[in-house]
Amino acid sequence: MSAKLLKSTVVTGGMTLISRISGLVRDVLFASFLGASAGPAADAFYVAFRIPNLFRRFFGEGAFSQAFVPVMSEYKEKGDLDAARGFISRMAGRFSLLLFGITAGGVIGAPLLVMALAPGYLDEPDKFALTTEMVRITFPYMMLISLVSMAAGVLNSYGRFAAAAFTPVLLNLVLIAAAIWGAGLFERPVLALAWGVFLAGVIQLLFQLPFLWQRRILVRPRLGRHEGVSRVFRLMIPALFGSSVSQLNMVVNTVLASFLVTGSVSWLYYSDRLMEFPLGIFGIALATVLLPNLSGRHVNGDKQSFSHLLDWALRLTTMIALPATVGLMVLAGPILITLFFRGEFLPLDVEMTRNALWAFAIGLSGFILVKVLAPAFYAQQDTRTPAKIAAVAFTANIVLSLALISPLKHVGLALAISGAAYLNAYLLLVRLRQTAVYKPQPGWWRLLGQVVISCGAMGVVLYQGAGNQAAWLHAGLSEQVLRLALWIAAGVATYAVSMLLLGIRPHHLRSPATSGGV
Repeated sequence: MSAKLLKSTVVTGGMTLISRISGLVRDVLFASFLGASAGPAADAFYVAFRIPNLFRRFFGEGAFSQAFVPVMSEYKEKGDLDAARGFISRMAGRFSLLLFGITAGGVIGAPLLVMALAPGYLDEPDKFALTTEMVRITFPYMMLISLVSMAAGVLNSYGRFAAAAFTPVLLNLVLIAAAIWGAGLFERPVLALAWGVFLAGVIQLLFQLPFLWQRRILVRPRLGRHEGVSRVFRLMIPALFGSSVSQLNMVVNTVLASFLVTGSVSWLYYSDRLMEFPLGIFGIALATVLLPNLSGRHVNGDKQSFSHLLDWALRLTTMIALPATVGLMVLAGPILITLFFRGEFLPLDVEMTRNALWAFAIGLSGFILVKVLAPAFYAQQDTRTPAKIAAVAFTANIVLSLALISPLKHVGLALAISGAAYLNAYLLLVRLRQTAVYKPQPGWWRLLGQVVISCGAMGVVLYQGAGNQAAWLHAGLSEQVLRLALWIAAGVATYAVSMLLLGIRPHHLRSPATSGGV
């Protein structure tokens, strides 16, 4: 079991790594194609893209997955394939009907959505009209990708993680193609990206079907009452807020940033994308594997195994999140210059995005901890507690954003999200300790010391490698890529060697060999 769980995490992380790399290629093209501070097209597209993504997190891979996977795991653990197929069929029917209604409302009400999420655009009629048009094009993506999330939840419950983790790559490939070849088809080239989002949703959904058929769980959607479906929707209501608080925080930031200088929304977008790189590769990958495994242990009543598995996940988080934070902060400038400094992405954009990335990087550990701790509640089919805690964190983000936006502009908004993430993680951990669901194993202080010392050694090496930012700005692309790759490798090697010298061995990364799960 321990080797299988670690393998699932590595496979999911590997597929997510491919997705994030293709996403970086996509964003490099976007930065050159759209820029950030040069005109309204970039801000308009990123707001239009964020709106269906927000609803996707609400009704798809966020709230829905957290409610669906634990119930799906029950049917899987019982071993009754016909019952599982019946549940999936009714779930697909009712979920599709709900999504269709939301999609129709979003397309019709696109101007209201733009008014709500980017009110600053009302003073710029052209930007407002362009954003509204793109929202109408991209909003159906929410329905398509939410159905993809359901298919992924079914596959994950059966221990099949690779296909679902690879699916986001298809979005990036389609958008890359749209940026390179589609722009010439439209009077306003940015519309090619909007249509690319819609097309990608269709392709991603079709991609899932053969894998479901292979597992004999590809069924026709049906309407009708079903106890399991009703339970999913009951669990989903509080999860709508609890699992989407980070996206809600970004919405608040988008609203506030729309009142700042042109480029602020894009600076936050690019810095958030880079922060999402380690978050997605590790945090989301680990959370994806954790949820069905914790659900299986809960169904089997194995409380000790449940706690041990969560402790392993938190230790792994500590060993990866802290060095990732140091790496992002020290190499923020070189990374941004290497990836984005070309075309319409100007030196001002590099500086402003770097400042926001520093603020986001501070909160990286908090973001990942939330991804790891929340599944401990969802696995027990408790979606109310994370929702209540998320409400506190969301309120804190609003207060911090309003307090910091005046002195720090867009950087203050990023800092507010980081602070809210740590508060969210702290309250989740306290609750798990209070209910004795999680009991830390011995050795935590020793591990923290080993990680901090190793991060310090890595930080010194990377600081020497970062050098003067002006030198990076004037270097050629090939030199930038080579230098960045070498210093990242040197940082990883320094951290790994330091951990080995301090007593950490590869077998410490393996999960506890206990029963339960998939």
